[in-house]
Formats: sequence, C-alpha cells, structure tokens
Amino acid sequence: MKKIKNREIEKVYTMGEFVKKLRRLADSLEKGKKFSIQVAGEKINVPKDAIINIEHEKNKGDEEVEFQIKWKN
Repeated sequence: MKKIKNREIEKVYTMGEFVKKLRRLADSLEKGKKFSIQVAGEKINVPKDAIINIEHEKNKGDEEVEFQIKWKN
C-alpha cells in the first residue's frame, strides 16, 4: 500500500495565471464536474462534491483571504 505523506505547498502566480485557474475551477463547478490541477508536479483531481469555503485571517497588520477546496480521500 502506498504511504500518503503530509505536505503543504504555496506558489505565487501572475494575475493572468491565477485568473485562468479560477476560471477553469468556476467552469468545472458550474458544470458539476471534477477539477484537475497540477501542483508541484503532482496532478490533483478535486471531486465534484468537494466542500468549498472562503477563509479570512487578520493579524498584526496582515490580512489574508483563502479560497479553500476540501474533500475526503
């Protein structure tokens, strides 16, 4: 059995690249289809029934908005 390792990756994209990825995600959601994306060389398939939420964090002058997609394997 393949061992699953924990990982956390963050990548900065240009505005144009980010918009293209968001547009593909939105199109997949509207069509009720899974969404596929490659992160750090690994292809990830997000199921169509994934939970989507938006998170806002604020501390010591920094703010962050995260668009999160979560699912169980």
